[in-house]
Amino acid sequence: MTAGLASIIFIPLLAISMVHMLWAFGSTYPTKTERDLARTVAGFKGIEKMPPRLASFAVSLATFFAGLWALALTDPGTSLILTAGGMVLAFVFLARGFVSYTSWWRALTPEQPFARFDVKVYGPLCLFIGVGFGWLTLLRII
Repeated sequence: MTAGLASIIFIPLLAISMVHMLWAFGSTYPTKTERDLARTVAGFKGIEKMPPRLASFAVSLATFFAGLWALALTDPGTSLILTAGGMVLAFVFLARGFVSYTSWWRALTPEQPFARFDVKVYGPLCLFIGVGFGWLTLLRII
């Protein structure tokens, strides 16, 4: 059961990692222009350009290693570092998911289509991943 859940968490994180790596190398996938991409995936008020490529590279690495962490949480050992990391990742993804629905975040990231995708896709996906990390971590404790 835990391996299946870990895999379900790993797969979207791997996809997110791969697309961020594309952006780190200058791709505008899945849009045609950098401006459209920035408004689709960043959404900050008045954004015209993507954040620095190094930021995309860092997010790519972070999401890849978060996915690996999900897989590692299936290890039957009692590593406190692994368990604590699972708690931190659960918190980070839950926080990112919840912030999608705050007026503060909506004011900060009003550009379309990001604002719509954030509420319908990005936020729910982060909540799902956060709950998944929470569940995997809880299963290590009990």
